[in-house]
Amino acid sequence: MSTRTSDRTDRTTATRTLERELSTLIRRLKRVVAERASEVHPDLQPAAYWILTHLEHHGSQRAATVADHLELDKGAVSRHVQHLLDLGLLDRSPDPDDGRATLLSLSEDGARRLSAVDEHRRQWFDEVLGSWDDDELAGFAGDLSRYNRTLEQARAVRDAARP
Repeated sequence: MSTRTSDRTDRTTATRTLERELSTLIRRLKRVVAERASEVHPDLQPAAYWILTHLEHHGSQRAATVADHLELDKGAVSRHVQHLLDLGLLDRSPDPDDGRATLLSLSEDGARRLSAVDEHRRQWFDEVLGSWDDDELAGFAGDLSRYNRTLEQARAVRDAARP
């Protein structure tokens, strides 16, 4: 087998392993997000939890901006937002830049509940990854960030090519 064929085989094997591991990670993340959502409120769906964490990280935003960033259907986001408002986890306020639009932000109760879940999540990560040294953890975080940036760039190129 030539070096070129061997390199291609190694890359194919690595790509398949990556696909398998990402599939496992996605399944686990779905379960974890569902658990965290129910920790915030028993009636909360995972997509609504994503909305809360997005607003926690990025601050007040319009629902359309949240939908675009999370790559969710605007109608679905609208339904989740209404549910979050009904649960008292979000507040809505006029957009100072456009009186016709509204901004979404975490309510005090939403921020408090999310903070409690965040603390639990941090403790869990510290426990699970306790055997990793700082360099291993930083390396994995850096590789994962690079992977996500690469996917985002590929998405932007794909979206720009669409008519």
